[in-house]
Amino acid sequence: QVGFEDYGPDCDSMRITAFLDIPGQDNLTPLSRLEKYAFSDNIFNRQIIARGLLDVFRDFSSNEDDFLTVMEIVVRLSEDAEPTVRTELMEQIPPIAIFLQESRPKFPTAFFEYLMPIVVRYLTDVNNQVRKAGQEALLILLEQDLVAQSDIENKVCPILLDLSAPDSDDEYKVEAVNIICKMASMLSRTTVEHMLLPRFCELCSDGKLFQVRKICAANFGDICNAVGQEATERLLIPKFFELCSDSVWGMRKACAECFMAVSYTTSPEVRRSKLSPLFISLISDTCRWVRQAAFQSLGPFISTFANPSSAGLYIREDGTLSIRPSAQDVNSNSCQPSNNITLTSSSTNATLSSSEQPMEIKPESSTEETSAEVNTKLSVENVNKDTREESSDCCTNPGEDVSQLSQGDRVAAGVMEFTKDSSFAGTNSRLQSAEDVFNTFLYWRPPLPDISQDLELLQFKTEKHKDSCSVPCNNCVASSEIKKVLESLQEHIDDPDVQAQVQVLSAALRAAQFDSVGDYETKKMEESSGKLQNKTISEETAVSDATCNQVEEDSLSSPASQDHISDQSTTSILKNTDSEEPHRGTSVFLKKEQENNPPCEDDKSKLQDIIPQPLLDQYLSMTDPARAQTVDTEIAKHCAYSLPGVALTLGRQNWHCLKDTYETLASDVQWKVRRTLAFSIHELAVILGDQLTAADLVPIFNGFLKDLDEVRIGVLKHLYDFLKLLHADKRREYLYQLQEFVVTDNSRNWRFRYELAEQLILILELYNPNDVYDYLRHIALTLCSDKVSEVRWISFKLVVAILQKFYANNANALGLNFINELVVRFRHCSKWVGRQAFAFICQAVVEEECMPVDQFVEHLLPSLLSLASDPVPNVRVLLAKALRQTLLEKAYFKSVGNPHLEAAEETILALQSDRDQDVSFFATIKLKQGNMDNTTIEKQ
Repeated sequence: QVGFEDYGPDCDSMRITAFLDIPGQDNLTPLSRLEKYAFSDNIFNRQIIARGLLDVFRDFSSNEDDFLTVMEIVVRLSEDAEPTVRTELMEQIPPIAIFLQESRPKFPTAFFEYLMPIVVRYLTDVNNQVRKAGQEALLILLEQDLVAQSDIENKVCPILLDLSAPDSDDEYKVEAVNIICKMASMLSRTTVEHMLLPRFCELCSDGKLFQVRKICAANFGDICNAVGQEATERLLIPKFFELCSDSVWGMRKACAECFMAVSYTTSPEVRRSKLSPLFISLISDTCRWVRQAAFQSLGPFISTFANPSSAGLYIREDGTLSIRPSAQDVNSNSCQPSNNITLTSSSTNATLSSSEQPMEIKPESSTEETSAEVNTKLSVENVNKDTREESSDCCTNPGEDVSQLSQGDRVAAGVMEFTKDSSFAGTNSRLQSAEDVFNTFLYWRPPLPDISQDLELLQFKTEKHKDSCSVPCNNCVASSEIKKVLESLQEHIDDPDVQAQVQVLSAALRAAQFDSVGDYETKKMEESSGKLQNKTISEETAVSDATCNQVEEDSLSSPASQDHISDQSTTSILKNTDSEEPHRGTSVFLKKEQENNPPCEDDKSKLQDIIPQPLLDQYLSMTDPARAQTVDTEIAKHCAYSLPGVALTLGRQNWHCLKDTYETLASDVQWKVRRTLAFSIHELAVILGDQLTAADLVPIFNGFLKDLDEVRIGVLKHLYDFLKLLHADKRREYLYQLQEFVVTDNSRNWRFRYELAEQLILILELYNPNDVYDYLRHIALTLCSDKVSEVRWISFKLVVAILQKFYANNANALGLNFINELVVRFRHCSKWVGRQAFAFICQAVVEEECMPVDQFVEHLLPSLLSLASDPVPNVRVLLAKALRQTLLEKAYFKSVGNPHLEAAEETILALQSDRDQDVSFFATIKLKQGNMDNTTIEKQ
């Protein structure tokens, strides 16, 4: 044990088991000495052996007998009674497995025979730390594909299934669920679907431990991705509905956070008919934290509806957006006054592709259906049968009630879209067309009050006035009669069935008002309805806050207390949730009605058929200041962050739906919101095309140019990407504004000027040589005199790029004027930094070959060679590098009889005998390009 005090926890950088080779301390062989210390009574000795097992295997891998002896020692050491020894041993298993994989020809089955059983056994170890080490080791082995398929199916999965069984210990079950969820993405789809998926579905309904359900909810998207679309829709979506209506708010919040991943693996039909209503229920949840998570996931969820054929764009292999060929846009019809690129035909024959897979998925063969058929389909409730059967009384579970209400909103969207010039009679017939389809609203609830006579009277009066009144008058009559029916139903507003009727009638009321002339009676009715809505919302808010606080207290209590929640308290929470769900759904609808107070023309401008209208309505409401108080103070930032994805999903033909929201975000008081938009405005410009960009984005872009530096940097980083999308005349307007970027709020923010120089190098190609000379040349020279070295060096490259621009476009006169200005400004600069910059510029000009050689040797070479007599060594060092590494390597200067070669060689000889060692070094040694960095020299 001599020298063991040197082997502490910080000895990882050395060979830990070097003591095995120390001679003279005993007469044992290294193998015997290993065995002695591996089973020593001193725990620290055993820890050292466990920690250094990888070195031991490397030392003894040359001899097969010794190797097997070491393996037997490892197996015995794995049964050590000390948990720290077992933990140290397990941490070494993954690197040992990788080593054995590399030496597989020698020991092909060593890992599977000796080490894999240890990993499996440690999953059930009594010590918590040992189990965690075993779980981490297993995940690493699976990630590295070091575990055989037979071991996964016959050893690992059976152990995990036993640990996650209903009668298993709570602590073991939670750990097993966690490992199942993490390893699902590393296994084959067949293994996950046949061995782990049934147990996962059982665990999603675990009524004993909310921690188990929460882990399942948090990893639900990964499981869906692992098993694919068919298994997801058949087995997992019903469980997802259960988790989304769980009594513990943490479960619903976890579901909201993974909603996009779940939606990504489903078909467009399921996404539209099932997941959309379910998401609406989460976004209108009683708990603020659930609503907050849902609003954060709203934009990503909407993006899963993206369809390249309808958006007019596609994503290339390099990840950039590209516009589809114009041949696909021949039959386009613009929704804006200007000639925008659209992919929708006439409003009566609009088609919607059913292959609305996300952009990353290759679109499947699509079938088409008319928008009318889509809205009819949306009017039927598609809540899963398993979810329906869970309701014990006449009321359904919370998720189903809210889904039904959201379906009513969908019906409203359908009515508004197709009844602009029709009476309520036409609307009623359109609604009746969906009644032949099985509907839980019709078959699973008590009979509705019979209002058929009122509807017949309404239809009769409408037809009676049809000949004598114009269309606006006709709509006014229909509106008046609908209001009377609504007033008769207000006293029964607490009944969920009545709420559904109110939804349909209110939708018809909005449709009837689209093209009518507003009158005093209409305004009065809206005011009275608003009072009722405010009363209902205030009551709902009070109940919601009380319920959310109680559930939060329950879920935030200690795990021990969670496990022993009484049946009575759980039942009361469930009952409260069930009873409040209809009320919650009503408040959602009433809030939506309140938000639809703007004129009817604005309502019509927000209609589209790409995504369910309630989702878009909720997204547009994220800019409402009230949302920041009731949901999340950062909600506007989340809206801005996901806006390009939503715009891509809707396509440029539906930009009118987002235009007002984008302008609201662009003028938000929070600079973080404006900064988010500034960083993505170039992507939005690609999505919208040049015409919409010039009309709607350029004014906002101009505002960002005058904003805070935190906002301007977002525009600056993608300045080239945005300017290249503009027309040449519009682009030229920004030439003068570019010099405003040189001035920053904080002069210490040098990275801002560095980014400007980088962007200007790219922007040069967008302008003609005259514009570059008149505008960009001044900016480049200003940046070359910057106080920060990094800015100066990148600016020298900008100067070289400008020279290349001139000579590439045959603007030799401009190039010569610029060269003369460089000589005056840098070669004859009073500061040595300027003269050093001149040497660097000349070297870069030769390297890039940005001007003819005869022009260089005539106008730049004499001034460059004159630096040999410069009094500052740093200038002469850069001159020596420029001559030795660049100039003399060019074929022009290698030709025999070149008159300029002699002058260059004389300068090199003079520099080789320079009194400064660095100068003579660089003039003598021809270094490989890139070995020394110019910035390093200047810093020296």
